[in-house]
Amino acid sequence: MKRVLLVEDEPGLVMTITDRLKSEGYDVGTASDGPAGLERAVRERWDVILLDIMLPGMNGFDVCRDVRQKGVTTPIIMLTARGQVVDKVLGLKLGADDYLTKPFDLLELSARIEVQLRRAALASAPVSATQYKFGDVSVDFRKVEVRRAGTPAELSAREFLLLKYFIEHREATLTRDELLNEVWGYHSMPSTRTVDVHVAWLRQKIEPNPKQPQYILTVHGMGYKFIG
Repeated sequence: MKRVLLVEDEPGLVMTITDRLKSEGYDVGTASDGPAGLERAVRERWDVILLDIMLPGMNGFDVCRDVRQKGVTTPIIMLTARGQVVDKVLGLKLGADDYLTKPFDLLELSARIEVQLRRAALASAPVSATQYKFGDVSVDFRKVEVRRAGTPAELSAREFLLLKYFIEHREATLTRDELLNEVWGYHSMPSTRTVDVHVAWLRQKIEPNPKQPQYILTVHGMGYKFIG
């Protein structure tokens, strides 16, 4: 049984989401404030975390940041009443994997959870080789670890999935829409700008000179190509 942690302070929404997810076969745990959510997220094993932004005691952004800093890679879906792009980008930058703006349809929430479960399975699935090296970068797919010149490179879960997809499809020109569909898992992201932002972050961590990339190349008018 897959386990979902819901960190939300609205009792009515907690009840609605909990009842729906339990009816779909999930084991649901809850926390009503930021500190409690952080403690449960770190202490227990979860398959997906649903994290509200506006929480008592500690906001969702800080919870997300601290969860990632403690090495927890569980997929996080941010729940926000805000519609500003800056909030969504900040959440993704801090390590969130997806977000939903309230009010949302429970069918869409279920679909987003399923997407994250598939992405997590993809990340842990065996590949043709457990390790891959290019330049001074080494990737260990089994350990979900990236090192550059022997030093750990701190990639988010999404950045690791993106790099893995690039490596698995090296030399191929990949469109932004394909990357959204295959790495994020659906077509409903607000724009392909999300891909560009993550590619820029990834380049900062693996390229000798991010401004003149030699591994993740831009194919103008098309998308990206990994050479390594």
